[in-house]
Amino acid sequence: MQIEELMIKLENQKWLEKAEWIQLIEGRTEQTSQFLFERAREIRNRYYGNEIYVRGLIEFTNYCKNDCFYCGIRKSNQDAIRYRLSLEEIMECCATGYALGFRTFVLQGGEDPYYSKNRMVEIISTIRKQYEDCAITLSIGEKDYDEYKAYYQAGADRYLLRHETADETHYQSLHPQSLSLENRKKCLWDLKEIGFQVGTGFMIGSPNQTSQSLARDMMFISELKPHMIGIGPFISHHKTPFSDEINGTLEETLYFIGLLRLLRPGCLIPATTALGTIDPRGREKGIQAGANVVMPNLSPVSVRKKYDLYDNKICTGDEAAECRNCLTQRMQNIGHQIVISRGDYKGE
Repeated sequence: MQIEELMIKLENQKWLEKAEWIQLIEGRTEQTSQFLFERAREIRNRYYGNEIYVRGLIEFTNYCKNDCFYCGIRKSNQDAIRYRLSLEEIMECCATGYALGFRTFVLQGGEDPYYSKNRMVEIISTIRKQYEDCAITLSIGEKDYDEYKAYYQAGADRYLLRHETADETHYQSLHPQSLSLENRKKCLWDLKEIGFQVGTGFMIGSPNQTSQSLARDMMFISELKPHMIGIGPFISHHKTPFSDEINGTLEETLYFIGLLRLLRPGCLIPATTALGTIDPRGREKGIQAGANVVMPNLSPVSVRKKYDLYDNKICTGDEAAECRNCLTQRMQNIGHQIVISRGDYKGE
């Protein structure tokens, strides 16, 4: 079957065999990519028009108990300058964001035991009480079922937990033995059962990645049916075991954004900061490939450089208003508008 025919099959059936996924992944050319992006844009516009949703990102701790081989805030990085934001500092970020039109706050951090279940419940419930019209998204890693449920009951709406790879062997090559793909998947299924809008995703071009492992990623997403999918290129960090590995490419990342739009047409898919890091117009190109979310940074400027997941991360010196205004103009330049909205998932 021709690559374009496989894309039409994916668009119509929302499912492919593993061998078909591999053919589709390995059949990426400039011509097939352009065909894909045209289909992805049409599908995205059918659901969301030219509207782009913004999420206010609050990176509230860079402590992490884990030692993932690709991550700059891994616990073994002795050069990391660690920080934690207080409840008052988090609320200041929310106040700034709300005034700028943000109606989703994303609390993201390493897996930091300091932020116990009770501390997180206090943070979530305080934000919920003050900003009833806003969505609260968490991105704080693997927890047990009861802890996730407590967050949901406190007022959190969404949870982002990238699975990173659905291939067992590949997963083990990226993570220490203390982490398992089985538990990561269990967490995602728990979050769905509780009622969260769930986001997952994976890196493009991570060390040891193959077409087979990428096919497994797409099949897992087909099975999980998440509401949000965040993908970005692997970018190395100089204080990790992968410091000398080759980074993922813009072209391949855009291709997967397009494929994901065909697979999950109503999904919320961000054009990530990592895309903007590897290409000055990476986020615009992500939107043109089928994405519909951008995530400006609301974190205090004083800590942004410290949330150092990968090298050369952009926007670490900008004030929140600068990030917001810059992205608004960038989106307008490609015919899209940022809207003041919670930006909820619209279904399939």
